Amino acid sequence: SEDSMFLLRAAAYSAIALGIVEASGTLPLRPSLVSTGAVSAGRLVPLRGGSTMKRALSHENLGAEVQGHDDTLEQRIYAKDDTDEHRSLWHDLPLFEVDIKTGKPTGFVNFVCEIPKYTRKKFEIATKEPMNPIKQDEKKGQLRSFKKGDIYFNYGCFPRTWEDPDFVHPDVGVGGDNDPLDVCEIGLRQIKTCQVRPVKVLGVLCMIDEGEADWKVIAIDKEDPWADKLNDVGDVEKLLPGTLDVVREWFRTYKVPDGKPENKFAFEEKFMDRAFCLQIMHETHRAWARLVKGNVEEEEAAKKEDKEKPAARKFTMKRNLSVPALDAMKQVEGSLLEDEARLTEAMNKAAIG
Repeated sequence: SEDSMFLLRAAAYSAIALGIVEASGTLPLRPSLVSTGAVSAGRLVPLRGGSTMKRALSHENLGAEVQGHDDTLEQRIYAKDDTDEHRSLWHDLPLFEVDIKTGKPTGFVNFVCEIPKYTRKKFEIATKEPMNPIKQDEKKGQLRSFKKGDIYFNYGCFPRTWEDPDFVHPDVGVGGDNDPLDVCEIGLRQIKTCQVRPVKVLGVLCMIDEGEADWKVIAIDKEDPWADKLNDVGDVEKLLPGTLDVVREWFRTYKVPDGKPENKFAFEEKFMDRAFCLQIMHETHRAWARLVKGNVEEEEAAKKEDKEKPAARKFTMKRNLSVPALDAMKQVEGSLLEDEARLTEAMNKAAIG
């Protein structure tokens, strides 16, 4: 079967992939630095950071801190920068990778890994919690894993994107799923939970999940041996036949073991090309900006109405999501414009190509 072919090819490269992981130089997950102190709902506190947003935040200066025990509802995995402050992988990290030495964008996109390939625990960014740590999803008090089995690719999202439920794509007919834009990284390495890797965007698949548009970007790690050869989904079909079919079939049937029907797809189940994918990224990035800026505008209006101004907050709620408050948003404006410029540039190049 196509699934078996994909797994056999991946197994053949496993030694190479493991070598790449060891040589990646990315800070590994590390136990919490706080061994004593207050505990709230099973999680260690307090968190440091979040009042400002660093414009040059990069995968090169990010590590991870685990708070809580494995296989518990309370466990959280927080991103930490090289000053030992916690950072939001959704809001602090730029959409496009930035060289920390030059401060200039590299042209690649930051991918936040939530679920490593060949694993099944359903980790995700906690969009409703301050600092947006990664946690294992739960339903009715039970931790969730894929009953279908291990996932065949690294799965995560792009920072500073948001699939707006109120935005209905004209070719799809339904709104977004209220989450960051999902990404399937198809490279050889297994990327760790909470690890950030720069990737090359190749295309996108639109899944319709319970009446919501749930876009799945196809991307590959910039350091993967295949990265130089793959520039669009057509290249994936030609050079790695069966890979995209495995991704589609995974999403079609992964809920069936839970007693749910198969998922459907827009565009006659086709993977759309890189140029189209960049348009989706542009839409979701601007939606994220509206989400955050809209929250700031409401906060400013509330302060004007209230004679006694409330204390500055690092994070606040909007649409039941935890987003930066006014003091943090002022720090992100510069990098927001840079992300927008990089997206426009990438879209223009894709259109020319």
